[in-house]
Amino acid sequence: MQVTVNGEHREIASGTVDALLAELDYEGTHFAIAVNFDVLPKSRWAQTPLKAGDEIEIITPRQGG
Repeated sequence: MQVTVNGEHREIASGTVDALLAELDYEGTHFAIAVNFDVLPKSRWAQTPLKAGDEIEIITPRQGG
């Protein structure tokens, strides 16, 4: 299905947020996920279904100075 991940249109096979993270090779848990502008707690990643047209933002922490 077609979704938008971090502003980029992508074709994905995943049906849930946690499956999408695995499909995109995101490792760890130190990031925030928003689906259609709603931030999801980690406890809901496995239960949150994805639909065609969803907008997903994956925000990772960065060090800076």
